Amino acid sequence: MAKVIILGAGISGHTAAMTLRRKLSKKHEVIVVSPNSNYQWVPSNIWVGVGRMTPKQVIFALAPVYKKQGIIFKQAKAISIHPEGGPEHAKPFVTIQYVSEDQKDQMENVEYDYLINATGPKLNFSSTEGLGPDFNTSSVCTYEHAAHAWEKLKACFEKMENGEKQRFLIGTGHGTSTCQGAAFEYALNIAYEIKQRKLNQYAEITWISNEYELGDFGMGGAYVKQRGYVIPTKIFSESIFRENGIKWIVGAGVNKVEPGLAHYETLDGETHTQAFDFAMLIPPFSGVGLKAYDKTEADITDHLFAPNGFMKVDADYTPKAYEDWKTSDWPSTYQNPLYENIFACGIAFAPPHPISKPMKSKNGTPISPTPPRTGMPSGVMGKVVAENVAEMIQTGTKELKHRASMARMGAACVISAGYSLTKGTAATLTVFPIVQDWERFPQWGRNIQYTVGETGLAGHWFKWGMHYGFMYKAKANPFWWLIPE
Repeated sequence: MAKVIILGAGISGHTAAMTLRRKLSKKHEVIVVSPNSNYQWVPSNIWVGVGRMTPKQVIFALAPVYKKQGIIFKQAKAISIHPEGGPEHAKPFVTIQYVSEDQKDQMENVEYDYLINATGPKLNFSSTEGLGPDFNTSSVCTYEHAAHAWEKLKACFEKMENGEKQRFLIGTGHGTSTCQGAAFEYALNIAYEIKQRKLNQYAEITWISNEYELGDFGMGGAYVKQRGYVIPTKIFSESIFRENGIKWIVGAGVNKVEPGLAHYETLDGETHTQAFDFAMLIPPFSGVGLKAYDKTEADITDHLFAPNGFMKVDADYTPKAYEDWKTSDWPSTYQNPLYENIFACGIAFAPPHPISKPMKSKNGTPISPTPPRTGMPSGVMGKVVAENVAEMIQTGTKELKHRASMARMGAACVISAGYSLTKGTAATLTVFPIVQDWERFPQWGRNIQYTVGETGLAGHWFKWGMHYGFMYKAKANPFWWLIPE
């Protein structure tokens, strides 16, 4: 009998758990450890943040689904990994701390044969003074944050209806933040809601981002095929913002937020401020803070994890100049190089380097996005890791046949620009591969036949369908596995 522990129940962890349970016989244990009692479909949080969906529409309780599937669920926080066991444990184990009400703060050492780290990120609001829902800005990173953002946004709409002008600041809240796509969607949805209420004359929407240019999205931008033409995502994004009356500030690293005022530094080394009545700024991500110890209880955290707290995998972490980076640097199996029974997928793995060219201000401040790896890539990684672990258990093989390098993987991003059955719209952007490959595609960096950008009502219907389709899949409803990642 083998025991597999998955840390985290987000898109990557939940996919891994469901795939493992389907592939392995019941004699093997699949255990999910997550501090969250609910699964959330994160891409729809932006609709919660504008009042078009309720939190209940984007979440469901994990325990009943896992019980039905024969997956053991522990509502707990992982504290440390002991990959060599310890004085009282011959086998590797994870120390967890329960957060559920009936076992709150109890500690347990859970042994494993295989470990999948899919913890996702820590939302590092503390990296910028005054950032986050507990201080001066809103967030849509969780359904709870999004619901709180909607309450604040609704108050702004009420003021506008009374003839009071409101300033909206949307984007990234630190020089190294990622997930520009979610903020981009939120800005467009706010613009749509304002337009529907006929309040444009009372609104000023400003986008602020650490991107070198609009449309970078942390992936070095892209050239996309649109209606027979090839255009950069810079032009694609600028045209969308112009259509929606959104101003933009790029190459900006927010370093402090006071009530109604964001301070930021630009790549030219200048410092500026931007006033706001409502701000939603995405924080940078870091690892969740897991520690690691060897069998003598010596701290080996630095061996398993990169300085940012994300786990090292089968990537080339050798420091290189930007011009020397290669697609082969990127991991494909997500196996830890020190322990072959440990994997990390989704946001939990440490990227070997940024996708966008790293930049610093004239003062030496890093101002450039870190690599996005949410949504579709996270699901694909979770499935591939689970398939490899299942085969290792079933056949005893050490060969990992299933691979999912971001330099060999495509992704589709549907950017909502307004929620409505008949008037909604979305920008659909597909890229292949996610990481540019200038050796294979010297002209565009990606395969232009599969890197496409279009806008329209059909895109909104597609995103709507994705919401219900992936919620259906995540709930393990009949034939859930037929829905692709």
